[in-house]
Amino acid sequence: MKEFELALKIGKELTGDILQEAAGKALGVPPAKVGHIEVVRRSVDARQEILYRYRVQAYRQGEPFEPYKVAPYQDVHDKEPVIVIGAGPAGMFAALRLLQLGLKPIILERGKDVERRKVDMAKLSTEGALNPDSNYCYGEGGAGAFSDGKLFTRSSKRGDIREVLHQLVAFGASEDILTDAHPHIGTDKLPEVVKNIRRCIEDHGGEYHFDSRVTDIESGFTVKTAGAEYKARKVILATGHSARDIYELFRKKGWTLEAKGFALGVRAEHPQWLINQIRYHGKYQPFMPTAEYSFVQQVEGRGVFSFCMCPGGILVPSSTEEGTVVLNGMSNAERNSKWADAGVVVQIEPGDQPEGYEGPFALLDYQRDIERAMYRWAQEHGAKHPFAAPAQRMKDFCRGIVSKDLPRTSYHPGAISAPLHELLPEHVSARLRKAFPQVDRSMKGYYTNDALLLGVESRTSSPVRLPRNPETLEHVDVPGLYPCGEGAGYAGGIVSSALDGINCAETLAKSI
Repeated sequence: MKEFELALKIGKELTGDILQEAAGKALGVPPAKVGHIEVVRRSVDARQEILYRYRVQAYRQGEPFEPYKVAPYQDVHDKEPVIVIGAGPAGMFAALRLLQLGLKPIILERGKDVERRKVDMAKLSTEGALNPDSNYCYGEGGAGAFSDGKLFTRSSKRGDIREVLHQLVAFGASEDILTDAHPHIGTDKLPEVVKNIRRCIEDHGGEYHFDSRVTDIESGFTVKTAGAEYKARKVILATGHSARDIYELFRKKGWTLEAKGFALGVRAEHPQWLINQIRYHGKYQPFMPTAEYSFVQQVEGRGVFSFCMCPGGILVPSSTEEGTVVLNGMSNAERNSKWADAGVVVQIEPGDQPEGYEGPFALLDYQRDIERAMYRWAQEHGAKHPFAAPAQRMKDFCRGIVSKDLPRTSYHPGAISAPLHELLPEHVSARLRKAFPQVDRSMKGYYTNDALLLGVESRTSSPVRLPRNPETLEHVDVPGLYPCGEGAGYAGGIVSSALDGINCAETLAKSI
């Protein structure tokens, strides 16, 4: 096998003949002597000429090639049950792995199935009616189902990412995610993928129970919801980064929790045409992929970085509690809106919070109070929607000037001009004010008053960790309970959460 790189102008089709000829050259054989060819990665190179760069693996005729295969799912109707709390990426992929291992997943999801969930999200955006159990964070598919479906994790340290990507393709995602350097599925495509995963789990004997918010976990285990009880020897806890009531349950039980760093900042929204021109150096054409960006800066000893960038996307309200304002971004598969948005956040570590915030809930309480401060300011200054966001033009923010007017925004609840530079904690605001002009050095035109900053981006990850044994992956105080994914503090995104769910399922199965 020989691995090589092939570059083509964007817009030129990568045909079989082109691949065959390039593979022959790489292998040193006539094209007719080439066997299997596989494109393993595709990335955009916009440094000079706008190119797609392909990483290709080529095999000579007769050289053995083993395609990746997903392990088969077993019928588990009569097998030992395992309770899985949460139907986000960690919970879904833990359940799929349990099927492969011959165990029966019983999935308890506090929210609704993905179709009914859409109704609640529409009411939240248009009417300001928040269902605390069914929203942009809670419900089938978790927070990732209505974001962008970004699958950026390429690190193999958590496990074999092919297990996640190939299963997603089998359940309806585009095969492009197997090769794209920055793969994504799209908010419009993800609900069908999520439904197909559920059908597979149920067809093989697993169970889903929606509208089933967990109220108690008794060692043994009996897991209680408002209307039912479920029993199993093992429980996988995959509740996501916003399930604050689960942390309260742990505190009530006396089970160990610890404060964990997270990141806090704003959503930065630019016109997408501007990002296209910046990233493609003025050479953007409509047939090119919608441009995206990412950056990391070090400012006064803390990382300032872009997070969950949504090219051609929109902003959405991600509050899970009344009296708070939280934003996130989402985009469809085509990424064809007029806006580009990203979280731009500052890393917060235990000890960065003011006095008065103590113990394992220190950063959780700090996060919540900032979300509440955004809400109060907007409502006290004439906001017309319960989840309207305080906002400021980018240069005005950096100069400490309240914007006289605001550009159009994709955020349906609306924006209200505010001193966002004062509403954010000073140590966050000061670092952001220094970071934006610095980013402009490498992305000329990014630092502009045509960009709108909206507050607050606070749900980057959980501010609480549920400590677990590094060998068994069980909670340190509760054998048989496996905290996993973002809510437990061990993942950050769809793929890493899915891999953590898979790892917990495998370790659990070995213990049985």
